[in-house]
Amino acid sequence: MGSADTIFALSSGAPPAAIAIVRISGANAFEAVRRLAGTLPAPRKAVLRNLKNPADGGLLDRALVLVFPGPATATGEDLAELHLHGGRAVVRGVETALSAISGLRRAEPGEFTRRAFANGRIDLNEAEGLADLLSAETEWQRRAAAAMAGGAFSQQVEVWRETLLRLAAMLEAELDFSDEGDVDSHDYSIISNGCAELHDAIGRHLQQPSAEKLRDGLRVVLAGPPNSGKSTLLNALAAREAAIVSDIAGTTRDLIEVPVALEGIAFLLTDTAGLREDSDDAIEAIGIARAARAIADADMVLWLGGEGEGPRHPNLVEIEAKADMDDHARKSGALVVSARSGQGMGELVSLLVAKGRDMLPPPDGFALNQRQRHLLRDTSLFLARASKAADPLIMAEELRQARLALDALTGRASTEDMLDALFGRFCIGK
Repeated sequence: MGSADTIFALSSGAPPAAIAIVRISGANAFEAVRRLAGTLPAPRKAVLRNLKNPADGGLLDRALVLVFPGPATATGEDLAELHLHGGRAVVRGVETALSAISGLRRAEPGEFTRRAFANGRIDLNEAEGLADLLSAETEWQRRAAAAMAGGAFSQQVEVWRETLLRLAAMLEAELDFSDEGDVDSHDYSIISNGCAELHDAIGRHLQQPSAEKLRDGLRVVLAGPPNSGKSTLLNALAAREAAIVSDIAGTTRDLIEVPVALEGIAFLLTDTAGLREDSDDAIEAIGIARAARAIADADMVLWLGGEGEGPRHPNLVEIEAKADMDDHARKSGALVVSARSGQGMGELVSLLVAKGRDMLPPPDGFALNQRQRHLLRDTSLFLARASKAADPLIMAEELRQARLALDALTGRASTEDMLDALFGRFCIGK
């Protein structure tokens, strides 16, 4: 996969469709347009052209043609777009004609975006945000991904980097202009305090929820003794028959996980085996143990058991289920719900959404993924060491390591394997 090659791909949805957009990027992009369309239109102006097969002059399609001279393009290279009729035969014919032109080849998954990164049009954080935006399924996911793709986090990183470089420059100046005998007694408190302040600023961002919660959903575990109505409630929240409902105790033996979106927030609902201590069924006992682990990992627990008998959890919600039954247990302060009649279901959904919003980044903010959080933790650690270093040379080295960690965040320092994994997430034409 050479960056000198000119690449092309269908960048719109799979045909048949009303319109199909074929993108061409690279040094030979405009020559390819000339071969098919005859003459180039003015830059960034859509013009109707007859596209002809260079091999035999046959008409391929009547299409809109646009050209975008680099480097001020999405990829940083000369870029062209052919807006075709969206039939399969039309797209196939144009792609075949492009393949026959010397120096052109079909693009690999994510190659357009990778070239944008390589040519400085976007950084690594923006590329990751774009990947998340393409896979977003809820409104909350879309907003956070759009903020990341739009450069909100990268702008913040650049502010931190400029502060760090300023501190490092101050330290170098002190070392350069101090006599060797006076270095140990020199006052570096301003630099140390600056390192501590930057450490604290980064720490505040590390305390925010992760992108994984946005992407995978907040984990909501339904827990309680056998026959407490967990499966029925799960089905009602999921609006489909996801779990088997039975009057027989111990019906649910394993975890049943169902992803749902409620008011733009992703949740992962988990139905668990009924919790009881007197089961002599080995398989049921395994299910109960798994239920306990799921509760420990949950963001929220809906407890359908006896009042005050639920597990210790910071976000435990007491549910008085089966409210439609005359003999249902009464629990003070519990949310009264009947999954069968619908009583209290609106209130339960509102409660889940309200708690979920508190656990996620603000809708106009960005969420950090595992890679970003790891590098920010490293940066924070180096800054903490720098702020406490008694030796200015050690302080300088810690600041250098902090800068390298920040550079890795934006892709100034990155490995090919990591880049391959990231850009492989994209579709062919992106």
